[in-house]
Amino acid sequence: MNRHVNAIAGRLSLRPPQRRSLEILDRITEIAPPGKGADTAAVLEVIRSEFPSVTDFEREFPSLCFALATGVGKTRLMGAFISYLHLAHGINNFFVLAPNLTIYNKLIADFTPNTPKYVFRGIAEFAADPPEIITGDTYEAKAGSLFDALIRCKVNIFNISKINSEVRGGKSPRIKRLSEYIGESYFDYLAGLPDLVLLMDESHRYRASAGVRAINELKPILGLELTATPFVETGKGAVAFNNVIYDYPLGKAMADGFVKEPAVVTRKNFNPAGMSPEEIERLKLEDGVRLHESVKVELETYARESDNPIVKPFLLVIARDTTHAGQLLALIQSDGFFEGRYRGKAIQVDSSKTGAEEEEMIARLLKVEHSEEPTEIVIHVNMLKEGWDVTNLYTIVPLRAANARTLIEQSIGRGLRLPYGKRTGMAAVDRLNIVAHDRFQDIIDEANRPDSAIRLQAVVLDIDQFGQKTATVVAQSQLATQLGITPAQVTGSTTLAGQDEAPAFTQPEAQKLARIAYEVIQQFENQPQVVPTIEHLKQPEIQAAIVKAVEERRAPAQGELDGVTENPDIAAVVAKTVDLVARQTIAIPRILVVPKGEVRSGFKPFMLELDTLKYPAVSDELWIQHLRTHQLEIVALGRGGIEEARLEDYIVGGLVDFDDICYDDHADLLYDLATQTVRHFRGYLSDDDARKVLRCYQRPIVRFIHAQMQTHYWEDATGHEVKISKGFTELKPSAYTCAAQEPPADYRLAPADKSNMAKYLFGGFQRCLYPVQKFDSDAERKLAVILEREALKWFRPAKGQFQIFYRQAGNYLEYQPDFVAESIDAIFMLEPKASNQMEDPIVRAKQESALQWCANASNHAATHGGKPWRYLLIPHDAIAENHTLAGLAARFGR
Repeated sequence: MNRHVNAIAGRLSLRPPQRRSLEILDRITEIAPPGKGADTAAVLEVIRSEFPSVTDFEREFPSLCFALATGVGKTRLMGAFISYLHLAHGINNFFVLAPNLTIYNKLIADFTPNTPKYVFRGIAEFAADPPEIITGDTYEAKAGSLFDALIRCKVNIFNISKINSEVRGGKSPRIKRLSEYIGESYFDYLAGLPDLVLLMDESHRYRASAGVRAINELKPILGLELTATPFVETGKGAVAFNNVIYDYPLGKAMADGFVKEPAVVTRKNFNPAGMSPEEIERLKLEDGVRLHESVKVELETYARESDNPIVKPFLLVIARDTTHAGQLLALIQSDGFFEGRYRGKAIQVDSSKTGAEEEEMIARLLKVEHSEEPTEIVIHVNMLKEGWDVTNLYTIVPLRAANARTLIEQSIGRGLRLPYGKRTGMAAVDRLNIVAHDRFQDIIDEANRPDSAIRLQAVVLDIDQFGQKTATVVAQSQLATQLGITPAQVTGSTTLAGQDEAPAFTQPEAQKLARIAYEVIQQFENQPQVVPTIEHLKQPEIQAAIVKAVEERRAPAQGELDGVTENPDIAAVVAKTVDLVARQTIAIPRILVVPKGEVRSGFKPFMLELDTLKYPAVSDELWIQHLRTHQLEIVALGRGGIEEARLEDYIVGGLVDFDDICYDDHADLLYDLATQTVRHFRGYLSDDDARKVLRCYQRPIVRFIHAQMQTHYWEDATGHEVKISKGFTELKPSAYTCAAQEPPADYRLAPADKSNMAKYLFGGFQRCLYPVQKFDSDAERKLAVILEREALKWFRPAKGQFQIFYRQAGNYLEYQPDFVAESIDAIFMLEPKASNQMEDPIVRAKQESALQWCANASNHAATHGGKPWRYLLIPHDAIAENHTLAGLAARFGR
């Protein structure tokens, strides 16, 4: 494989389907090098021999379609294609075709340096010498740059809609008219280039139009088409492309977690009998808004928990016609619709507009992705167009008649993109909701058809619970609350816990000084050699340094006169702030374990367990059928369909693609594992059938082997050095979703529904460092009762509070303990766990990492007069309120 493929895939962080597309392009340039005047029929025959799905280029030049599902990243793949062809093959001229004004403008932005989605970010060769971007609006003005030898790479971006409209008007497109500067038309200049490569975005739009037929006259050496829908709709149905070389359908993208999971929504026990169409429509709309409000809260809660930007979701209503859309807008903005909360927050997209007006109107919709833009409901008549690449569409309410298949295909197309680029693991954040009470079963049945590309989740709303308005409750530490610190990004759904807590300082100037003092104290976190523990803040020289820093930062208010404004005693404010920090914090150091000397790692030899690998023999006919039916086993073929000389090479070639496997270091082991695997398949298959199985199922087979390798991983270093980067760390805020206006439950009382503990927010604590907490089980609530009685202070850490990592399947994942508590003589890290999970490998891996962390923290504390750390892994059925912390530590402490 060309070395540039790995480099570009790594620099651009390509997803597996994007990387596979780049690997295929690499193989194509190897077996059929692109060039001017190539024999198209001969090139087709060569490509078809390895990629039998390509039966016709459908152009007068070699043109290949990469059919990638919406949301996988076609624009980034275009950047990868251009980078590869330029760096690996010296191709300098590219022509990117957009199907409409929206995509045209988006492509120009994405190909422009220093923009948020710049497609070449990470390509070092383009950092100092980026490609020259020439557009349909600037090519005449940039004619002087065409012959500049110093500009190596040129990317032309044009809108086909403009060419089409001019052709339909009976006149020659402007691009084909004579340019006095270059002595010919720009079109003829491009057609004469020896290395022009044509990239077609949304290529299903470039079939059978007068303007598109003119593209053949550009005579590119290669065409690269990208689309999520590789077919053309005709009166007789969909006609599939004949030049699809790689197909990554929506169902596969969903299974791999690259897009949202679509779900159809209905009410529990919904019965439309006796309801008029208008009543059903109103109910769907109102439930859609209720669901939207719930999603909005879940998104904020997740963002605060994970320290990500808050995403503002919006709801799409699909109306029957423009009159209906206007009626819906009036209803949504009326006082009687949710108390008028959506007045000024809804917009109507008038589908009667066409051409440039329609494009301009759709371009305005891009603003709904911005958090400062107030729109939360978009009313649309026509289905969303390509190019509207928003990531914050979460709820769709279709109110127009359509069959189930149309509802599925047209409703979800534009709402699948993930706001954070990947799944979060939280259902509400990863799901796209389609509210269809009256069509629920029809849609489910359609999605369950054998030939359906997707499977839909079903979401049933229990209106008794769903009717409750929810809110995001931000629980800052008691310390932050008493100092008057407020969280960032407060929205209309945000509730701050503990607001009734009395501030530590009552005078405004003293409050200001205390917050400045706390900012200075936070800087001492990063100076463990000066302040190794919180208690060291009380030393006179440290407090003197804090006082000095506060004095320097304090700027007198404008117009402040000596003797008129009372000046608080800064030293007294600092002393009180330090005491507050010491009492309201448990000192958690930040520990880094750094290897000393050379670090060696690898995998020990072992015998694979292969009994469950029983793939059947694969026929050649079935192989080809995979390509033609959108099933993706075909992607498991060896690189570009290459026939490996030895069967073992299919296994070795797949294993070396994992980041934690280096061929040079592990060659002997890899071939040993490959030999075991091949011997297994030869036990029930012929060599020919074994080869077919290894080609077709290469990727799942190597994943199966790689998973077993993880238990045989070893790492060796000359030694390890423990470094303390912080003597203590600020307590991070937590965020919870709960019913709005509902007070926290008393932690001392078991709730009625113990099976659904996560919905309850508990309060009433005296020794907890946060005003409210949530528990995952009643055993955790009981443990909180014990800690309230036995500990000096305790809390449940927010994500990221500790930097403890454990190894699982080749990755290092963060471990967050359930409880931390401080007693008179020790600090405890407590992990309640279901009794049947105590020996789970992941639980044990977390325990091992936590024990090592506690040992390092105890050593640090012992050096500076602090308390030792102990780790307690406690079975849930061993927790009872009459137990003591000391008793639990004696039984389960390590």
